[in-house]
Amino acid sequence: MNQQRKTDNSQQPRHHGVAAGNGSAAGKRRHTVARTSRKSSSRRKHSGRSHHSTHHTPFWRRTPTWIFVAGIGLVLAAYLFLFNYFFVDPFSFRWKAIYGDPEYPEGFEVRGIDISHYQDRINWNQLRNAKVLGVPLSFMFIKATEGVSIIDENFNENFYQARQNSIMRGAYHFFAPDVDATKQAQFFLKQVHLEAGDLPPVLDVEKAGRLSKDHLQNAVKTWLNVVEKHYGVKPIIYTGYKFKLQYLDDSYFDAYPYWIAHYYVGQLEYKGAWAFWQYTDVGHINGINGFVDCNIFHGDLAALHALTIKPEEEDRIGLN
Repeated sequence: MNQQRKTDNSQQPRHHGVAAGNGSAAGKRRHTVARTSRKSSSRRKHSGRSHHSTHHTPFWRRTPTWIFVAGIGLVLAAYLFLFNYFFVDPFSFRWKAIYGDPEYPEGFEVRGIDISHYQDRINWNQLRNAKVLGVPLSFMFIKATEGVSIIDENFNENFYQARQNSIMRGAYHFFAPDVDATKQAQFFLKQVHLEAGDLPPVLDVEKAGRLSKDHLQNAVKTWLNVVEKHYGVKPIIYTGYKFKLQYLDDSYFDAYPYWIAHYYVGQLEYKGAWAFWQYTDVGHINGINGFVDCNIFHGDLAALHALTIKPEEEDRIGLN
């Protein structure tokens, strides 16, 4: 039995040795497989990193340089075009005038200006001989009143000097939309006494204030009717091109001479009838320091004289 145990014990190592040998071979295979697996995994990781790196490379590093250059050029070209379209071209006439190179519309033989206290002291000796594009100064409009309480501080002097220097004159009222129109008309008539040879009275309408379009139109009609009844002539309406289209587009106003303000354009865009065109607010003329509004009459000198107040109308004024 002991022998048997020995025999069994002696056989056990041999069995263990075979098992160990088989285990060693299996271990080697497992080690080889593990290394192969690690290499494969390493290749997959490396491949994944390479693919991941390529996928997330910023587009600007993968884009050809010439595309960037072309894109920058297009952006600059677009910027220059828009800047010129919105800021340079619409105001080129103004900029040229401000810097001493004004461009005045050609082909008109009757020219004038409009003035107020903003022109300060005027050298009338120079002004009466002044010319625009070789054309003598023929007329001027002078600010008289505003609202129901403001008289231009230079009105009386300017109005008197214009007649003394043989310049056809007119007077205008700056309309205050939030003030009673009848009272404004009466205030103007109290301060301004037009005579034969003067241009018709002028209503300067530039603001709507808090009035609706209909209320503004009714207020303007009221002023025009009161003043027309007094002088016996239709007043001149002064307003901007866009303002007229927006607020004074009623055909009722077409019966009145229209003095349009439309600056910095090569030619007048308004398609309706007009009598005067104020084409710049930065004009230059001898006798006035600084800028002055310049105007054109749509007709010849005979037509301008035909527009003035007649002696019989002046007699009628005296009866009012």
